Amino acid sequence: MARRALILLEGSRYNGPLYIQAAPLLGLHPITLSADPARYDYLASEGIEAIRVDTDNLDALIRECSRLRGTYDIAGITCAGDPFYATVGKLCRYFDLPGPNPTSIERCCDKFTQRQLLAEAGVPIPAYRLATNATDVESSAAEIGLPVILKPAVGSGSRGVRLCRTVDELAEHTTYLLGGKHIWRSSPRILVEGYAQGPYYAADIMGNEVIAISGGNFGPPPHFVYREFIYPAALTDDEQERIADISLSCLRALGLGWGPTGIEFRWTQRGPVVIEVNPRLGGGTGPQLVQQAYGIDLITEHIKLVVGEEWNLRRRHSQTAAVRFLIPDRDGTLDQIGGESRAAAVPGVAEVKLYIEPKTPIVRKGDPRDCIGYVIAASPTHARTEAILQRAVDLIDWSITPFPTLSEHGRPEAP
Repeated sequence: MARRALILLEGSRYNGPLYIQAAPLLGLHPITLSADPARYDYLASEGIEAIRVDTDNLDALIRECSRLRGTYDIAGITCAGDPFYATVGKLCRYFDLPGPNPTSIERCCDKFTQRQLLAEAGVPIPAYRLATNATDVESSAAEIGLPVILKPAVGSGSRGVRLCRTVDELAEHTTYLLGGKHIWRSSPRILVEGYAQGPYYAADIMGNEVIAISGGNFGPPPHFVYREFIYPAALTDDEQERIADISLSCLRALGLGWGPTGIEFRWTQRGPVVIEVNPRLGGGTGPQLVQQAYGIDLITEHIKLVVGEEWNLRRRHSQTAAVRFLIPDRDGTLDQIGGESRAAAVPGVAEVKLYIEPKTPIVRKGDPRDCIGYVIAASPTHARTEAILQRAVDLIDWSITPFPTLSEHGRPEAP
């Protein structure tokens, strides 16, 4: 009998290893298809089969999967992130496997189209306009009123997203997005969006069921770099119900409801406003936090759905789980970093992860790629979990030497 395989399209720093680890426990052999497998260091460290293929080329992917079917029983195809999730849907339809609706995914991943569909359905969203040049951006911002958010109409991971509070900041970020520094996967299209101010919440959904609602906060503007998430969010039952109801309205408006969805909110003066709908599991450490808080393994349950098995989304316990991301406060060279073993030994700490090693250059980008590690903790109460996190984070220390600056004569000066 041929070995059952799970095909993973590309990977991710956060959730990629979790899919790789969960697959064998379900009797599946994970195989990653990637345009550059070397960019995912966990593939080599785990000894995972990886095949180089142009993942932007659907025909090439069909040929590779057809070739693999000569050796394996392909039980399912999926991915850990949203840039390739529509392609996953197309492959699943071609090979008659369970999968998401690719048309719905494509519409959702185009942030402008997503806004149009949500607005038509009466879902509360910020004011928005689409711009393709600097003049459009300027006029759109004037219509909406500063401050505004500028973001690529297609993209993920908060890349290229910035709060613009003044005309000068607006012009600066427009130049960045259109001047060749931002990498576009398609023709440049910018979403200009009103700034929805208020506490941040996120809903984790599987199928048509809201599994969890978390609260989060960010570092200082103008960027949106996550600092902390906590499950469950500090909401009343009525507030949770409002977010859950709007979440299900989003699914209906966008034709989603198969597999995972992550929806981001700001609770404004007019109540919860949808910031973004992502047709995938919540990014970052969401799956680990849901497992710590409720005992639900979202990765495993998603894989079960992908291979046509019955999933189980029942809560097994209820705790407060939180993550604190480690974010450098300057650019430069990392001199040293340590203390992870001391932090991991703190009672209540579930996981400590460091991504970088000494002598690594650090150039902050103003998005989640700035994260150099994280700590996850869980306990019966919010206050205790926060205290555990703080104690553990305080045990991790690092130092960064700023890059030398050039003097007026072009020679490096001492930092």
